[in-house]
Amino acid sequence: MDYDKLGLMVGLEIHQQLDTGKLFCRCPGYLRKEVPHFTIRRKLHAVAGETGEIDAAVAYESSLGKVFEYEGYRDSTCLVELDEEPPKEINEAALNEAIKIALLLNCEILQTSQIMRKTVVDGSNTSGFQRTVMIAQDGFIETSFGDVPILGVYLEEDSARTILKDKKVSRYRLDRLGIPLVEITTAPTMTRPEQVKEAALKIGEILRACKVRRGIGTIRQDLNVNIKKHGVIEIKGFQEPKMMVGTIDKEVLRQQAELASGKDSHEVRNALPNGETEFLRPMSGKARMYPETDLPLLRISRERINQIKKVLPKLKGEIRDELKKKGLSDELIDLVLDGNLDEFEVLMSVYELDGPLVAKMTTLWMKELASKEKKSFREIRDVLTEAVLEKILEALREGKIDKKDVQNVMSEIVRGKKVEDALKIEKVSNDDLEEEIAKIVKEKPGLRPNAYMGLVMAKFKGKIDAKKAMEILNRVVGG
Repeated sequence: MDYDKLGLMVGLEIHQQLDTGKLFCRCPGYLRKEVPHFTIRRKLHAVAGETGEIDAAVAYESSLGKVFEYEGYRDSTCLVELDEEPPKEINEAALNEAIKIALLLNCEILQTSQIMRKTVVDGSNTSGFQRTVMIAQDGFIETSFGDVPILGVYLEEDSARTILKDKKVSRYRLDRLGIPLVEITTAPTMTRPEQVKEAALKIGEILRACKVRRGIGTIRQDLNVNIKKHGVIEIKGFQEPKMMVGTIDKEVLRQQAELASGKDSHEVRNALPNGETEFLRPMSGKARMYPETDLPLLRISRERINQIKKVLPKLKGEIRDELKKKGLSDELIDLVLDGNLDEFEVLMSVYELDGPLVAKMTTLWMKELASKEKKSFREIRDVLTEAVLEKILEALREGKIDKKDVQNVMSEIVRGKKVEDALKIEKVSNDDLEEEIAKIVKEKPGLRPNAYMGLVMAKFKGKIDAKKAMEILNRVVGG
């Protein structure tokens, strides 16, 4: 497909939940499974936005005349969520995470912003609007196809959780309403589906470095797609970036077919699992936004920005490079990143001479012990705590044990030996070792060297250096 000739232009919007309390009230930000304590019923009505006009998407939803039901809990649903009380001031922890994300996206932080109301009449907000505020603008991310501009980073409320939808009634649960969302919007300058996927993965890496919620439904990704002479189509519903390439290609073909038949459209469509899309509603415009009058202007001080800059997290790519410099293989790097990176870094501060050894202690050897001892990984971790591993590495640093002893010490501790006792390793002198090897060879003449070695290792059970023992054995047998 000749994307340049078609004039393909794609922009990306990503909405990510933050792992903090709710944005404009002090309720917890977690989802509940218990039967709700109460249900309220309402109808919502369209209102004019800042232009004085009613938005087309708002008018469409309002024309459906639906009844909306909201389920809540007496111990975790407040009057703000029910739209019976003005909002509290913005959640400071959520604001700090949004600033952090914006800085990692190379954005300029806005020191003064107006919190806005975005009209929403599909019933997912009890107030009929969503509060949103622009935090930063004019950033960029790097891709192999070139930089992708970041137009804006916004902090906003998530909507209520859908429980039931039919033609007459929509039922929502208020546990999700108000959970902080960061919205990231790129410029519509990407000209290849593969670049869109790469950009989504890059932004995802930045988000995962911050305090965000994980799991299905915590991130939502939308695309704005159009080819030359066709209106912009917003496609919603991407959980995985890998879906984007095929969906964009099919959308390009759909837009070509529309233009060939003399049609054009400017609408919101839903992404389907097979890469095709279906109509959702008309495209929203600026007429749905108006200022929030219950909250003051949001002010972000230069001092606050500078403090957050000091604690910006490292991205996964940067961490991989650092681990590689510490001598870790790609396999060990993957294990450390999938495990407990913080523990690895703490233990490296105790014994920084051997990164691969520390990595094996916290990952590979733990798994091997779980399999060998027929225990769960959690049971092994409960015994070999960070404090226990620190003691082993301290003994290694002080020369009380050798590197080759570490794995055996871990095994002894898992089998019930006290840490102090496991670290008391009696060493056999080379002279005593040679005398014992000579004795074994004399008692059992004619064996192969490996057989002798097995007998020697069984005799001393970790108290000798295997390499040194083999040198002595070869000398004795050869002599």
